[in-house]
Amino acid sequence: MTPSELLLEGVELMLFGMGFVFLFLILLVLMIRVMSWVIGLFAVPAPAVQAAPPVVRQAADEPSAEVLAAIQSAIHQHRARRG
Repeated sequence: MTPSELLLEGVELMLFGMGFVFLFLILLVLMIRVMSWVIGLFAVPAPAVQAAPPVVRQAADEPSAEVLAAIQSAIHQHRARRG
């Protein structure tokens, strides 16, 4: 075989291979869509979940003045150590 015949045979084989892969992928997408449609026919619809009402923070959730002073002191000591 001449090099040009080998090259043409290689291109032909490449095109056949790419064509089969392309057809397989199209078939795969179609089958997934069909399965999704079939499952949609038989699936029981899920009940709607109601969202919980938002939690409102009250003034009682705020830290006391003593806790704020302790936090402020800790931050001051931390910054003093870091330099």
